[in-house]
Amino acid sequence: MARSATLWLTQPSRYAAIPRNRARLVLALLAALLLASMTAPWSSAPPASTPEASRSGDDRRDVLLYESIVAGIRHGGQYYAVAAQELRQGNYPLRPFITFRLPTLAVVQAQLPPIALPISLYLLAASTALAWFARFAELLRGWRARVIGLALLAGGLAVFVQGDLWPFHEVWAGLLVALSLARRKPGRWIDAAAIGLVAALVRETAAIYLILMAAWAWRDGARREALGWVLALALFGVALGFHAAAVARVVTPLDTVSPGWSGLLGFGFFVNSIAATTALMIMPGWLQAVLVALALFGWTALRDPLGARAASLFFAFALLLALFARADTFYWAMVVAPPFLVGLAFVPDAARELVASALDRRRLRVQIVSR
Repeated sequence: MARSATLWLTQPSRYAAIPRNRARLVLALLAALLLASMTAPWSSAPPASTPEASRSGDDRRDVLLYESIVAGIRHGGQYYAVAAQELRQGNYPLRPFITFRLPTLAVVQAQLPPIALPISLYLLAASTALAWFARFAELLRGWRARVIGLALLAGGLAVFVQGDLWPFHEVWAGLLVALSLARRKPGRWIDAAAIGLVAALVRETAAIYLILMAAWAWRDGARREALGWVLALALFGVALGFHAAAVARVVTPLDTVSPGWSGLLGFGFFVNSIAATTALMIMPGWLQAVLVALALFGWTALRDPLGARAASLFFAFALLLALFARADTFYWAMVVAPPFLVGLAFVPDAARELVASALDRRRLRVQIVSR
């Protein structure tokens, strides 16, 4: 039986013509995901999303810290000594070593003239948008669908094109992860792995992306690609080891210890964090919850290898934020925020095909003819 044409996708979704019982299971899981998202109003809200934080300037406290570190290096300071001094002055914890950012971003920024910093951020955001628009030509059928995809991408990039956020590590790491994800294709992964490594060297949580990409490459039988991602992860591990040793030389037993990362704030906090770092921030809470759940569902439906990789990355960060984040570390979501809303472009086809599979009443009848 011929399959009806897709609405927006260039090929049928992962849920096209799946068995009826499996389709109903997926619908049940989608309902559970929607219910989990609806817990967002009762979950902790990111501090930066509150009016009080905006009026007091608390939402810029970390940005000012990183600006000060860059300024200190620019005036002849050594990264770890400058970072330790600024962390102490700002009453930040200095232990364990991961309270210090890797020096990659600050050292590079200190070598550039101030005017080049926001410009570099805009150029990276533009490069990321162009890479994704090129992928839309392969994933989405027709200009209308591609323009919608680009608009959804713009919604994910809304926070990332604020020039005054150039000191913030998650902004750069999020754009780099998004660029790497768009650039990776079967047989073309070297530049994607290199960009992913840079993202991890800017912000350590991006190493989760390297792990997942290595695992998917191994699962798909692309052994050379898998080894490439593992090599990137190994290089990151070496850098992290040197980083830990350097931090140990500037930290004293009297320095403040981090309160830890075991917030257990739940899936609703992931929803709130994505909303706070994308254009969803301007929408009512209930609509934020619905759209976050649907975007996740859309990514699971994309048949292209990009779909499984992106979906696993988003669910990994959902788990990270739900279990380990504190209310003031909502910005971890920025590492995956740029392409997140694009999943909504895959929902119309996925929903139509999933419902059709769930309602399919056809039966295969086998007739045995005696001879």
